Amino acid sequence: MSEEQRDPAAGNACVEMEGRGEMIKAPIDLQDLRRRLYVKAKAEPSWRFWGIYIHVCKMETLRKAHALAKANNGAPGIDGVTFEDIEAQGTECFLEQIRDELIQRTYLPLKARHREIPKDGGKVRLLSIPAIRDRVVQGALKLILEPIFEADFQPGSYGYRPKRTAHAAIRRVAEGIVREKTRVIDIDLRAYFDNVRHDLLLGKVAQRVSDVEVLHLLKLMLKATGNRGVPQGGVISPLLSNLYLNEVDKMLERAKETTRNGRYTYIEYARYADDLVVLVDAYKRHDWLLTAVMKRLREEFVKLDVEINEEKSRIVDLGRGDSFGFLGFDFRRTRSRRGVWRAHYTPKLKKRTALLRKLKETFRRFQSQPLDRVVELINPVLRGWIGYFAIGHSSRCFGFIKDWVEKKARRHLGRSRKRQGFGWNRWSRQWLYETVGLFNGYRVNYAAR
Repeated sequence: MSEEQRDPAAGNACVEMEGRGEMIKAPIDLQDLRRRLYVKAKAEPSWRFWGIYIHVCKMETLRKAHALAKANNGAPGIDGVTFEDIEAQGTECFLEQIRDELIQRTYLPLKARHREIPKDGGKVRLLSIPAIRDRVVQGALKLILEPIFEADFQPGSYGYRPKRTAHAAIRRVAEGIVREKTRVIDIDLRAYFDNVRHDLLLGKVAQRVSDVEVLHLLKLMLKATGNRGVPQGGVISPLLSNLYLNEVDKMLERAKETTRNGRYTYIEYARYADDLVVLVDAYKRHDWLLTAVMKRLREEFVKLDVEINEEKSRIVDLGRGDSFGFLGFDFRRTRSRRGVWRAHYTPKLKKRTALLRKLKETFRRFQSQPLDRVVELINPVLRGWIGYFAIGHSSRCFGFIKDWVEKKARRHLGRSRKRQGFGWNRWSRQWLYETVGLFNGYRVNYAAR
């Protein structure tokens, strides 16, 4: 066997001692291993990786996976074990036990704990919360598989990928609108995460991974959540959901290149997890592209056994004053003061309403507490919400929220002192924002557009 054949990751770092199941590890840093996996996968798109299970079992990988899980915190799984419980027992001991189970092939994931998360319109999203031990194993597997599949993912895919953000996807859509791609196919997938077929998904993994033990471990993880779907809340789920839709992205990339005319393209797309929009050029001679792209999308989704939600999916024409929603923003096309067409995107009204409802509930629950305590609770919520929506044309929305929050704070002060009104003369804005510390970062990041 040649040196290259023995080295699927462009440098195999571990071997298993016969009869003992112990690991001998060469001093290869995890980050260096991930880089080498990515370079190999990028250079050879048909290469199938084997011998990588050994890296999943390494203590270095498990420590990193545990650190990432702890940084994300989160509620305990069905076993009720918390990070505090693990630290009391000894983190190294906990990780060594997981490693031994992986090496001896006795590891079995626990069932996930289910929790319902409210959605818009009175609906709920079922969140699956794995036990911490299972989060660590999923994280370790993701650390090894992610660089392999990252090499195959397409430029228009943004959801939960390294160095890719929702803001970048929003900017991609906005740039497409500026370039006259104003006819938009807005696709909504019905219960996408719940309907991923395990056999198709494992087949897609097997196209790049020939390691039987890795495939068996992944199958165990999937079967622990049921006969179908990937759990929303699982550490490895975002990677798997992107892989499942990668052929759709590839089809759109081919359509984009096939219809290219020099440096001009007549199709653009952006996908963030299961949120997908396709933008088509506004010129009349490209009418056929709308029909062709929609037909090909349906064909790809049929192959994946993924259903399009016909009630929510639609084709809109921004040139006629229509609008569409993407990642929490409402997109339109408007003229600037200089008369130039531009993309105009603002926070959706229902997103603002949900924020105010959450803040209102906090004020209500803690109405007997000092304002300082309420400010501690609402500031992180405001900071996160404003930080996300600060890239759009959100000034008017931010002004409304700032005024609403300030009035709520003044009402809270008034009730605690049994006084009427908002106390505009009694409590200055400078005191409210600088001394009490009420959030005051309502600034739009124009540079990020």
